Amino acid sequence: MTDDLPDVTHRRASAAAAVPSRLRASWLRSERYGVSLDSVEPMFAGTEPAESLFHECGNEVLVDLHRTLSSEPVGVMLTDSNGVVLSRVSGDHSLLRALDAVHLAPGFGYSEREVGTNGLGLALADLTPTLVRADQHYSHSLTGFTCAAAPVIDPATGRLEGAVNLTTWSRTSSDLLLTLARSAASTIRASMLARGSGHQPRPTTRRNLFRIEHAAAGTTADLGPEWTGAAANARGAMNAGLIVAAVGRPSTGRSTLLEQAAREAFPRHRVLVAAAPTPNDLQTWLDLWPFEVDRPETAIVLRDVDVLPAYAAEQLRSLLFAPDVLTMPVSMTAENLDAVPTALRSLIDSVVAVTPLNERPDDVLPLAHHLAQEIRGRDVSFSAAAERVLRNYDWPHDVAELKAAVSHAVSRSDVVDTHVLPTEVLTGPTRRLSSIEAFERGEIVRVLSTGSPTMAQAAEMLGVSRATLYRKLGYYKIYR
Repeated sequence: MTDDLPDVTHRRASAAAAVPSRLRASWLRSERYGVSLDSVEPMFAGTEPAESLFHECGNEVLVDLHRTLSSEPVGVMLTDSNGVVLSRVSGDHSLLRALDAVHLAPGFGYSEREVGTNGLGLALADLTPTLVRADQHYSHSLTGFTCAAAPVIDPATGRLEGAVNLTTWSRTSSDLLLTLARSAASTIRASMLARGSGHQPRPTTRRNLFRIEHAAAGTTADLGPEWTGAAANARGAMNAGLIVAAVGRPSTGRSTLLEQAAREAFPRHRVLVAAAPTPNDLQTWLDLWPFEVDRPETAIVLRDVDVLPAYAAEQLRSLLFAPDVLTMPVSMTAENLDAVPTALRSLIDSVVAVTPLNERPDDVLPLAHHLAQEIRGRDVSFSAAAERVLRNYDWPHDVAELKAAVSHAVSRSDVVDTHVLPTEVLTGPTRRLSSIEAFERGEIVRVLSTGSPTMAQAAEMLGVSRATLYRKLGYYKIYR
């Protein structure tokens, strides 16, 4: 292993030096993410049909492209911006079976973070058309394929919508593959531009229904005593062989807390995180479990078990705790413990409470920096003004809202400043304030975030006395 490359023993050492810098950087990120060299374990996000102009135009282009390639061993796919496969067509049934074997199928995520270097994931990560050949993949299990992908950018908003991906056997000529991917992406953009004047439904928000975390991907922010105390309690319960449940509001980080505790309690284990699916994906979700039970060195985190149907909970319990199945560490998350189906609730030995983010204001900035680094794959700087704004907001939708705000900002700039933060974060908790109050709070935050004015200077700029400003700071819960 060299200083700047991950373990490349599965590649020819003589070829490593000739690999393009983009691929070398992707290999290094794949190693940092903890992706396995031996097999891919992509996230399952569900197969709900996406309703968007991109999906509509993309599927039409896929159908036309499939007609052209019907006699060729090529799989043509449309994915969303997270690399989740939305649609897949091919006339080669043996290729389809091989793609199924590595989960390159509808509902599964093929981002670089999930499966390492691949054409689709790298095209989305770098926002540029990409071809990845057999031995350029990070994982051994993908070396039988060559993949070409091109991102699709919404011509009206400039937002990344997804990608077109073409995959064929590694032994098949791939000279035209990247050209076809580029052409298909261009056609989708043109179609979206021609038809985009009307209302465009937003894409379906997808949940990570079934994903794997490895030790190298498990770093978390250094948070305060409420979080660390709950994590320590969960870790202690796991070390004692108990089944622990993390209880709290959705998006408070319940699953992340259990993942962190599991990685610390079982440092050599892979962590399988499974969220309760929608009814449309329930059977597919249940069908994935027989491949995971009885696997050594696996810790399981079951998310949102309080919304699982009773029959699914009973089937899951029979799979995970059958007499002939290897005992695996299991933990669960729920908002309402009483609503957890009896089949699973009766297994719980220990409960830890996860505090909402608005009760942990000191955790906001460490989390924001951690999330930015996780999203971009490198450190991201924040201006002092942006940090004050983030610290002052009360995050009514908890960590999920913070992640969305950070993602919004880092997709627009390498330095997070106030001008790239979402409007609602700047104006504060408008859902609980009148329109006049929301405007007033926003003005106070804007003035305090412009440079570093003294309280007297800020009061003068706002046209109020210092005493009034101090009172307003307390009323709106604005902290300097």
